[in-house]
Amino acid sequence: MTTASINPIFSLPTDGIDVAKLRSLVDVGNGIIDRSIFWDKDIYRLELDRIFARCWLFVAHESQVAEPGDFITTYMGEDAVIVARDMKKNINVFLNSCSHRGNKVCFAEEGNRRRFTCNYHGWSYGPDGALVGMPAEELYEQTCPGFDKKNLGLHKARVSSYKGLVFATFDEQAPSLDDYLGDFRWYLDVLLDNDEGGTEFIGGSIKSQIRCNWKFPAENFVGDSYHATWTHNSGAVAMMGQSVGKIDQTKTYAASMNGHGWQFGLDMIGNAMSMGEQDLLDYLRAREQSVAQRLGKIRSRMVGAVSSSNLFPHFAFLPGHNAFRTWHPKGPHMIELHTWVLVNKNAPEDIKAKYRRGVMRTFSPSGVFEMDDGENWENCTSTNAGTVTRRQKLHYGLGLNSKIEHDELKGAVHLRKYNDANQRAFYKRWLELMCAPEYEQNTGRGK
Repeated sequence: MTTASINPIFSLPTDGIDVAKLRSLVDVGNGIIDRSIFWDKDIYRLELDRIFARCWLFVAHESQVAEPGDFITTYMGEDAVIVARDMKKNINVFLNSCSHRGNKVCFAEEGNRRRFTCNYHGWSYGPDGALVGMPAEELYEQTCPGFDKKNLGLHKARVSSYKGLVFATFDEQAPSLDDYLGDFRWYLDVLLDNDEGGTEFIGGSIKSQIRCNWKFPAENFVGDSYHATWTHNSGAVAMMGQSVGKIDQTKTYAASMNGHGWQFGLDMIGNAMSMGEQDLLDYLRAREQSVAQRLGKIRSRMVGAVSSSNLFPHFAFLPGHNAFRTWHPKGPHMIELHTWVLVNKNAPEDIKAKYRRGVMRTFSPSGVFEMDDGENWENCTSTNAGTVTRRQKLHYGLGLNSKIEHDELKGAVHLRKYNDANQRAFYKRWLELMCAPEYEQNTGRGK
């Protein structure tokens, strides 16, 4: 078995942050979490600086910016950004904020443009972020010593892709994307590489807001299968005509590496069943042998299985449903949720349509499962407003003794997906980032 190393990769803090207090908030060894991490405004501000301004964040699928001039607008933390493919067919990510007075240069959510022009003074930028035009440019050249347009382009992020998924980071010291993902790539391939034609996002995106701290949905998707039989039972009856039922925990797992986590069974179609589309089940069953030849038997049983995942910090997905989503923070008590539908490019058009319809029925603002989750996350957040309530610790101790060795599965593997192991790994990575002012230079990662 190959296990991703989770070595210390951050330097010791030196900037005056109360590290001892931060470390007291997360006790991974005993599974205890302080509630203040879901409520405190100073902690949230530090998260924006030390997590969202430094980690590799998902920003787009390559299919969303397929042609030169294609763009979408999104967020990295609370920083508004533009993702655009330039005329040389490179994908760029840069701040959606004019270098002159800071106004947005693009208010559209998506489209195709050769220029992004600020409404305020008319400064214009290309799809590579470079400043390409401005009114009265000659006055700047005459009256501004050393003026050079090349130094006034939109601030750019580093960009890298993995099998269609585009990520960006503003930290020049961050490790490569491959090192950041590590062994999680083995799991990502279950969805991204089960067919030779690759994948695409279809049907635009759904955007909604939930009044919760961003970490509650992230930790739910990283490994909380425990809630499903209770929270989602009525939804399962509505969609499948039957209860969720008892899950054989001896054939389910939780795997984590570098803060990323995937909890899953090997039932192949459990998640897909809940979308109410028999054709999708037939599609998955018909492809099982070809997927096994491509990825191996064990991953062929994961493609549509009862499972969920979160790529640290806030990029989540549901195999089977093929719903991909980001939990964009909008303050310590609010998120903006963006949801897309991933499909194989080679899939029949009617299958693609059924995936899209199935996601809308289940995990959308009107979906039978999302309403349950959203209500729980909002209540988990708002309840912590209480002074005495916030003094009480939260229990994350399920499965403390469940780690196993596995011949095929990657990362830190725990038996039984009714488990808090992935949540503990998520908060371990969270704490490492929060306590360190910068990435160490030239630090290797286990792949």
